[in-house]
Amino acid sequence: MIEIRVLTPDDWPTWRELRLAALTEAPGAFGSRLADWQGDGDREQRWRDRLSIPGSHNLVAVLDGRPVGMSSGTPTADPLTMDLISMWVHPDARGKGVADRLVDEVAQWARERGASQLRLNVRVDNARAKALYHRAGFTLSDEPDSLTPDGEQVMLRPL
Repeated sequence: MIEIRVLTPDDWPTWRELRLAALTEAPGAFGSRLADWQGDGDREQRWRDRLSIPGSHNLVAVLDGRPVGMSSGTPTADPLTMDLISMWVHPDARGKGVADRLVDEVAQWARERGASQLRLNVRVDNARAKALYHRAGFTLSDEPDSLTPDGEQVMLRPL
């Protein structure tokens, strides 16, 4: 059974564990680099601050008693659009519905806050993630700025 837990800043050790694992396993999938969160960047207050983004909704998926995935929803300047960020599932838990649950939980959170769409950025070459997002109802944005300078595509899901 997949359990979804909402994280608070006090849950920073769990978030830290998953984020470092994500940046190690899928370094090209995120805007951050592992090195950014190690050494001087690996500070309790920084992890707490990440879980304290105003209006954010930070989730961890637990499978068989073990944290195996994470995602966050964050508000944008447009109150009708929320962002899905920091999405990752441990390779051992892929194909078991964990990613679907995380995406659906963020979408539900966004709907409850009055958003009409959920937005995310995905690397152009990340076929597996794009397939997940298509399956979850996202489509590639046709807006002129839908390809970011760092090689990510904007995808949208109507709520």
